[in-house]
Amino acid sequence: MISESILQGEKVRLRPVEENDLPHFVGWLADREVTRWLAAMGDPPTLDDEYEWYERRRSDPDSVMWSIETVEGRLAGNVELRLSAQPRRAEIGIAIHDKTLWGQGLGTDAVRLVLAYAFEELELNRVELTTDEANERAIRCYEKCGFVREGLLRQHRFIDGQFGNTLMMSVLREEWAKSQPRAAVRRAV
Repeated sequence: MISESILQGEKVRLRPVEENDLPHFVGWLADREVTRWLAAMGDPPTLDDEYEWYERRRSDPDSVMWSIETVEGRLAGNVELRLSAQPRRAEIGIAIHDKTLWGQGLGTDAVRLVLAYAFEELELNRVELTTDEANERAIRCYEKCGFVREGLLRQHRFIDGQFGNTLMMSVLREEWAKSQPRAAVRRAV
């Protein structure tokens, strides 16, 4: 489902995905530099593809998704929690699609907000993710947010004509509570 919650951080605001976000996503997802690390990415989507994706996400009870925007209101990307059939567990997926906003800490702020929501609001016990072992910027972000490396799937991905390893990471509720400043979920009015 597309979250109705608006979460306010220091650098980003997480808000519901809107139809007028979709043309931005289509443009960004046509850029190979943007999609390089997106595991589920095939051919770039059309606008019709994005509308279909949007409708599926709106009705999916096993997913909570937000658009990421700067505090000034500039769309930057999206973030999703994919809830597991296993009790109190979810997988996070995030992308800052706007390349001009890379390296500014927006992803770290967004991940921290989603973890606060996951552990405080949804009362999850574990949030996990996979990322390409060579995606150093993402790994730094995740480690800053309390994720720990759990394992490596060797030659798991095929990127740019080469096999690459996929890193598995997670953070447990108790670890997050100890390692992160208590940034309670702040809902914007």
